[in-house]
Amino acid sequence: MTLLPKDRDLGWTPYAWLVYLAFFAIAPFAMGSSPRTQLLSLAGAVAILPVYFWSYWQAGRRVIWVVAIFVLFGTFFARMNPAASVFVTYAACFLGQAGEPSVGFRYLGVLLGVVGLESWVLGLPSDYWAPALFFAALLGSVTIHYAQRRRLTARLLAAREQSEHLAKIAERERIARDLHDLLGHTLSLIVLKSELASRLAETDPVRAAHEIRDVERISRDALAQVRAAVRGYRSAGFESELRQAREALQAAGVQVETAVQPAPLSPTQESVFALALREAVTNVVRHAQATVCRLTLRQDGSYCELEIADNGRGGSLEEGSGLSGMRERVEALGGILERDGSHGTLLRIRVPV
Repeated sequence: MTLLPKDRDLGWTPYAWLVYLAFFAIAPFAMGSSPRTQLLSLAGAVAILPVYFWSYWQAGRRVIWVVAIFVLFGTFFARMNPAASVFVTYAACFLGQAGEPSVGFRYLGVLLGVVGLESWVLGLPSDYWAPALFFAALLGSVTIHYAQRRRLTARLLAAREQSEHLAKIAERERIARDLHDLLGHTLSLIVLKSELASRLAETDPVRAAHEIRDVERISRDALAQVRAAVRGYRSAGFESELRQAREALQAAGVQVETAVQPAPLSPTQESVFALALREAVTNVVRHAQATVCRLTLRQDGSYCELEIADNGRGGSLEEGSGLSGMRERVEALGGILERDGSHGTLLRIRVPV
């Protein structure tokens, strides 16, 4: 066990404060006091050292014990060694560890009252209680304020570390959501295009070659989008996503109906709508077993609304990671995401514009 807690703010200050204890030990020799007083003062200085270093480990209500021990030492030595007032000063200097300033100053008031009262009742000399009260009030106030500043600094550092930690988590979640949305849709489209090209390879080589070129283009686009997602930028835009959605649905043999009206979307809203369209179409292609899919974008009063509806099997409303990520993005914009699986699947997103 070390003498002091691991606190870089303490430094060598606790050792520097011991100079006052040295004054207490030397005072009887300088004043020509009796050998008994000299010996007792030396013994007292040595005996208080463990208490002194132990005090740095105390906090909260345990500081009361620190104060009590130092006051008892001061009272015992007050008549034989005027420098015993240093013990009261030490007691006051540890009050910053008691808690918030209101607690520290309340304890300081009690300390000053107790020292003043006992000095009057016991008739202790003024060269003990006068410096004891003065320096205890002065240094006690200073250390209480300093301790509060250290606590506030520690809280700020902890808050900053927590903020950085949460930012890292949010960034990891963002990248995970974006990669899920990007790759889930794109890989499904590549599989569909590849299967189509394989079927057409013998019967229609020209169209098969066209599908393979589409696979190459889609793969390059996906690579660029993955890089953009890692850098922090989102989709290429709603129009581009709508075009890819048509391609994916048609490649899967799903008839596409679109009703898209111009809407005053901000870049962030457009990105959210584009990613939502991508996720929804991917689910239609993979799971819906639909033959028709209707894509609608319109402005309804102060809201912009995107609907993706299919005539597939519908069913369970359990949310996977893609849908939950989509909901988080929509709600972050103050919007609403609704899903109905009673007749096929209807996904409706409303965002204020």
